[in-house]
Amino acid sequence: MPYVTVLQDEEGGYDTTPTYLFDQAEQYRENPHEAAMTWFAQAHYGLGVNFGVHSLMGRAHDVMKTEGIKHEDYKRLQQSFKAEHFDANDLVEFAIANGMRYVDFTVRGADGFCLYNSAICGFNCATSPAKRDLLGELASVCEYHGIGLCLTYCHGMDWSHPHSPETLVDEEEGIQEYLDYAAGQLRELLTQYGPIAAVCLEGIEHLGKPGYDQAVCEDLYSMIRHYQPQTLIAYQHGATGGEDFFFVENEEQRDAKAGKIAQMRVLLSPGRFSYDPELAGRHLKEQDVMDKLRAADKQSCCLQVSTCLMPDGSLDLEDVNTLLSVGQYIEKHGFPR
Repeated sequence: MPYVTVLQDEEGGYDTTPTYLFDQAEQYRENPHEAAMTWFAQAHYGLGVNFGVHSLMGRAHDVMKTEGIKHEDYKRLQQSFKAEHFDANDLVEFAIANGMRYVDFTVRGADGFCLYNSAICGFNCATSPAKRDLLGELASVCEYHGIGLCLTYCHGMDWSHPHSPETLVDEEEGIQEYLDYAAGQLRELLTQYGPIAAVCLEGIEHLGKPGYDQAVCEDLYSMIRHYQPQTLIAYQHGATGGEDFFFVENEEQRDAKAGKIAQMRVLLSPGRFSYDPELAGRHLKEQDVMDKLRAADKQSCCLQVSTCLMPDGSLDLEDVNTLLSVGQYIEKHGFPR
């Protein structure tokens, strides 16, 4: 189980406020969701972390689809997944040192590989040679250090599941099996890893396929809020209108959602959600990130910069140098405006 902080309050009771919400503790006791919204509005800056078996190939996260790899062949990558240099403490302390308030971990991508110990999916890091629950390690460190833990989960796509919306063409048969499967995984995440600051869902392009509609999302949101009332919800640009915030990749998308809380997402390795050696030397530089921070501030957005871990789970040195330079500027001058 992840580390969870429980403190005695002034009246001798116990304060179970998540550590990342300690500054909003009084508000949290009255209304956990409003406290979380206050926190997110002040977060400014976060670190996205992408990793998985696809990292071993040095290809984009969608390599199974783009290169036509069969799932049974792709699944063999699990036998080589060791993550020997994945260090949750290094990741979190690196984020904090650079002025970031949260870490967003892509806990399950479209390839179906889980970076946590899922009881309902054997295609995960705990059953690989790594024999580790990477999310469990990260959750403990985030709670200890008082930094928010957000989870990105690919809901509308799972190329390893025969009945996901990505797999189905026009028939509804089997879709409920997948929806139950995805809901079961989200239930695992919400009940086994301590406080979750946000659940960010992806795959909205398949919304509207037979059996996969807004009602599905509404039920999912209700479940998330039942288990963790403070957890914020996003589904890309918005699926039902009931999301707490949405995420965008550029200012034009932000303009289309004027007046709503937003997160601007930027990949340090342009166009890639995975480590790619061919992009070495072409990652975003310090000035690029500074410009994105200014643009996010102008658009009243939180900026999330995403890094792709190396095949062994370590941080990419190119991104480390860039973000350290930005962090030094923030520490000296504050956020660029």
